Amino acid sequence: MGMPDTMVSSRPAAYAATIAATSLGFVVVQLDVSIVNVALNRIGAALSMGIGGLQWVVDAYTLAFASLLLAGGALGDRIGARRVFVGGMALFSLASLACGLAQSPWVLIAARAVQGAGAALLMPCSLALLNSAYASDRPRRARAVGLWTAAGGIALSAGPVLGGFMIASLGWASIFLVNLPIGVLAIWMAYRFLQETPLKAERPPVDWAGQGLVVLTLFSLTGAFIETGSSGWISMPVIGGLLLAVVAGSLFLLVESRTKAPMFPLKLFATRVPAVTSLVGLAVNLTLYGTIFMLSLYFQQERHFTPEITGLAFLPFMAAVTVSNVAAGRIAATHGPRLPMAIGLLLGAAGFGLMALIQTDTSYLSLLWRLLFLPVGIGLAVPAMTTALLSSVPTGMSGTASGVLNTVRQSGGAIGVALFGSALALGTIQGMQLAFLASAFAVAGAALCAFLFIRDADHSAA
Repeated sequence: MGMPDTMVSSRPAAYAATIAATSLGFVVVQLDVSIVNVALNRIGAALSMGIGGLQWVVDAYTLAFASLLLAGGALGDRIGARRVFVGGMALFSLASLACGLAQSPWVLIAARAVQGAGAALLMPCSLALLNSAYASDRPRRARAVGLWTAAGGIALSAGPVLGGFMIASLGWASIFLVNLPIGVLAIWMAYRFLQETPLKAERPPVDWAGQGLVVLTLFSLTGAFIETGSSGWISMPVIGGLLLAVVAGSLFLLVESRTKAPMFPLKLFATRVPAVTSLVGLAVNLTLYGTIFMLSLYFQQERHFTPEITGLAFLPFMAAVTVSNVAAGRIAATHGPRLPMAIGLLLGAAGFGLMALIQTDTSYLSLLWRLLFLPVGIGLAVPAMTTALLSSVPTGMSGTASGVLNTVRQSGGAIGVALFGSALALGTIQGMQLAFLASAFAVAGAALCAFLFIRDADHSAA
């Protein structure tokens, strides 16, 4: 536990243990992003929930996660990333137990929100611990980030597969209860293998105003998008929610520009790397999370797949994203992040464009080869994106910077679920075609920004 950084970075066993311990935090966070999707039909039937309620089951978690990520990163910088990591894992595990025992829609939705709060503590501190361990060895840090991202990619992709078989044999509650043993193992490994990060000399006050305004902004915006599916874009709840989001978002930016200790430091965006990586993260998560939500419902409601078959339908996705993540870490370590980011995003955009051509009679195999462009492309882009951001900021800001990036990403994910779910009101195939076409343009635009504005020579701040 007290090994200096040089020993941590030079011993293979310690290197593997550090990656494994930090990756467990990422694994449970990503697992609960995707595993719930394959259970939506069963949850809806058991708790009498419609599409709007099911969107909230997904988005209550994602929104709480996004809203509190900034606080989680700042808290880790303030009192130590390992302390916050352990506390977040404990909270996440207890909330998972509450989800598994829920007997009403609102209890489940509330427990999912608490899960998201625990995830918000885990995610930035997990990455900050990894970054701190290898701050003096950039190539090894790049490879470690690739492996950390691969672990999350495996969990994200394996969620539907694991969930399908667990639901069939143990019921939908089991997809939440599986987090309990993982949480216990992660807490033990954190105390056994991870060093506490250095504390900041100054401890600024908590930005409560900014925290409250970001919660209000994200929940009102996403709630408005969810409501469009049943009420339409010109209904009062939708218009009111959008107006509230605009007002709250404007006040949030005003507060953050004037406070001495902002939770969302706007100065991070004074340089192009944090701004571009945030844009890329927004495009990736909005399109990817929306796609997983939409395809999970499509497979079960339109193709009449069982939960197990639905999970297996995502299995090739899992293999592709894993290989891409590992390869991207090596490419970024050798050639810098610009190339894998731009190429990966272009592959993703091509995949979405091909997915937009599906018809009612499109077979699974025809859908699959189009779908595989997404994990290959996004799997290349995400580790490079993360490495680019961490390499462009001082080590002491890594927790806050990763919190900003992941807040943008998870906000995009929640909005993607809301928008893609609402598009289904047009009809399943028509909604999918529209969503995938819009995704192709969004990801292509992100690729262009990465190519034009990311320069490998910029990464010298760390």
